[in-house]
Amino acid sequence: MKGVGFGVFEEAEAVIGVPVPGGAGWTRKELDALTEWVKRPQIGMKGMVWLRCEVGDATYRSSVDKFYGADHLKAWMDAAGLGSGDLMLVLAGPEALTRKAAAELRLEIGTRLGFRSPEQYRALWVVDFPLLDWDEESGRWVAMHHPFTSPLPEDMELMQNHPGRVRANAYDMVLNGTEIGGGSIRIHDKALQARLFELLGFGAEEAQAKFGFLLKAFEYGAPPHGGIAFGFDRLCALFGGQESIRDFIAFPKNNAGRDVMIDAPSGIDEVQRKELGLP
Repeated sequence: MKGVGFGVFEEAEAVIGVPVPGGAGWTRKELDALTEWVKRPQIGMKGMVWLRCEVGDATYRSSVDKFYGADHLKAWMDAAGLGSGDLMLVLAGPEALTRKAAAELRLEIGTRLGFRSPEQYRALWVVDFPLLDWDEESGRWVAMHHPFTSPLPEDMELMQNHPGRVRANAYDMVLNGTEIGGGSIRIHDKALQARLFELLGFGAEEAQAKFGFLLKAFEYGAPPHGGIAFGFDRLCALFGGQESIRDFIAFPKNNAGRDVMIDAPSGIDEVQRKELGLP
């Protein structure tokens, strides 16, 4: 997609296409409305490119015809397994933001096309997450999951020279496009944990001050261990056919952070103030 002078794609870290089989008949009004949808603050994109193959004469058209000819458009459609009567929507920008936006766009399209039924459940595991993520602001690696997640054994050798390619021994369960649980296998080796702290920018003294209890525990032979945590309220919301968990939280809060069921937080008396050391 690069090399033709289209700045949006030239400067993007990621360019991601979302295929829409049978979507070539969508009107310009519908496409403009979807473009505004991805530009909402909740999604965060600056715009969206579309391309399609017209039914009948197999003519390729796009919103970037000024930069890309029919050969380019056909190659993109072919790569996605699309052809006559199909549509592709393309997002471009920072990789993390663009991947998240493409996922949201995919779900929205599925909803509009009637592919997502609250009466049918499709579960899957997501694995092979990156162990680390590079934070441009701080100029260092940060843990994608948490700093105690173990790397995959076969990726251990990459930690020295290619930390960005190391995969985490972590896993998420997804139901109908929504994460309902996640977990990981934890590090149980002191040397490996110290190496990861080093990659995350913790000096030896800082690591000892913050996590000395854990490093000390490893000396006693911590076994390999892991687990998973499920979001029960999210699971109940899906079973209830709802997108929001608001009506399924055990102790829901309002926009001011108050629990109206038990009127919390509430005032405390003078004795409690003294106990808590509050003025």
